[in-house]
Amino acid sequence: QAQLVESGGRLVQAGGSLKLSCVASGWNFGHSIMGWFRQAPGKEREFVAAINWGGGSSYYSDSVKGRFTISRDNAKNTLYLQMNSLKFEDTGVYYCAPRSRVDYRDFRSWGQGTQVTVSS
Repeated sequence: QAQLVESGGRLVQAGGSLKLSCVASGWNFGHSIMGWFRQAPGKEREFVAAINWGGGSSYYSDSVKGRFTISRDNAKNTLYLQMNSLKFEDTGVYYCAPRSRVDYRDFRSWGQGTQVTVSS
């Protein structure tokens, strides 16, 4: 059974940095595209970033481009999100999933997520 465990979120001041981690199990992680998604209070879950199976290609939402970096370590079944220059609007619960920007809405095995709170 697929399992995703996100961690690393906390309260941080605007302008600060955080690095999130996602440990995956239950499927062939190294052969899957992986993505980060977030959900702000009162809003729908949205795409943040995705990376291909080998880590050589990644893409980002316009709102985080240039500030966030997605990476992965297939040997550790772990996905990362380095977040720099954090803004208040980056606040939300962050989730990972083996999905891209176009197909994440039908994913049904979300983890518990990790809360990121940016104080202005």
